[in-house]
Amino acid sequence: MQTTLLYGKGTLAVDVPDHSKIIEPYHMDGLQEEKLAVLEALRHPIGSPPLAELVKSTDKVAIVISDITRPTPNEKLVPWILEELTHVPKENVVIINGTGTHRDQTEEELIQMLGKTVVDNVRVINHHCHNNDELVKVGHSQFGCDVYLNKEYVEADFRIVTGFIEPHFFAGFSGGPKGIMPGIAGIETILTFHNARMIGDPLATWGNMVNNPLQDMTREVNRMCKPHFMLNVTLNKSKEITQVFAGELFEAHDQGCAFTKQHAMIPVEGRFDVVITSNSGYPLDQNLYQAVKGMSAAHKIVKEGGTIICASECSDGIPNHGNYAEILQMRKTPHEILEMINDGSFKKFDQWQVQKQAVIQVWADVYLHSSLADEDVEKAMLKTSHDIEVTLEQLKEKYGEKMTVAVLPLGPLTIPYVNEE
Repeated sequence: MQTTLLYGKGTLAVDVPDHSKIIEPYHMDGLQEEKLAVLEALRHPIGSPPLAELVKSTDKVAIVISDITRPTPNEKLVPWILEELTHVPKENVVIINGTGTHRDQTEEELIQMLGKTVVDNVRVINHHCHNNDELVKVGHSQFGCDVYLNKEYVEADFRIVTGFIEPHFFAGFSGGPKGIMPGIAGIETILTFHNARMIGDPLATWGNMVNNPLQDMTREVNRMCKPHFMLNVTLNKSKEITQVFAGELFEAHDQGCAFTKQHAMIPVEGRFDVVITSNSGYPLDQNLYQAVKGMSAAHKIVKEGGTIICASECSDGIPNHGNYAEILQMRKTPHEILEMINDGSFKKFDQWQVQKQAVIQVWADVYLHSSLADEDVEKAMLKTSHDIEVTLEQLKEKYGEKMTVAVLPLGPLTIPYVNEE
């Protein structure tokens, strides 16, 4: 039978064995009146007075958005927020692009993310985690580091964070407080948040909010300098808004996570020989660094010694910014990579993504179908699949004609889990 994977800005059709298990989230139509739903949420928020009543005309307002690697529809959300804040002069507003450790966005990318009208009329800045002049200390974390956040955010009179909620491979769920931590945190704080002990904790995983050290730390940091208002949404595979969660940060985010868990986490009866996954298409599949999320979703249900095939276009390469590619070259095998990262003396940003990838590769073989050159895939210790159907045929030699296959067409927008584990 044929299935369709999200891939780049389009789709990829793949013929798979008829007995394959196709695993997708429970289907939800996009809201027919997205704007009305968002405005209603802003005017009748969860655990909070209406947004417009909270903000004074003299306030300096900071709006934190997620960067271009996330499909948050800020080109809609931010203009609708500004419509509720017409009593605030535009010169009093700053939009902070929450890059975390990622690269700056270009002006063209910011226009894509926010719309030309917003970029032309409101000051938009990229967060720089390494620039001490743009950071301010707000406290000390129980997890062992000083906490630095973006100075313009901290000094604003009113702080808003936007985002979208989906299962996250080590923080449990995205959105909510993650917009601030690590979105606009300093590098010292981010390195602790993503250190080997935190990432390696078995409770730091998809869909878990209970005693998850990553979720605990992001919430701790947010309490030190809390957003006064949150606007998050959930999305379907067409990136349409399916639900809106606005208001008090923790209460609204908790409701959004419960909603997402109900619709995006799918139980299965057992593990599979082969799991085919996408990385949710653009913008998440822009680079190999982000593709680890699709691999991680497949890891949840692939047998030990099994095979993951990940389709991720990687239009932005490995990428060539950050330390991910460099760390992958520091050792020759995934086992050696893990030994290096788990050594307490190793500390390099982006190590968290390499650590997650290496854990997956120790468990299963990983093939990549992408636009990357074969040599780049090989440097990442992955195998190339130029044609997924051909790779499946070849894998029958390893697993036999009764090879069990699962497919995650939407990648990490669906998080499967084994019932008995």
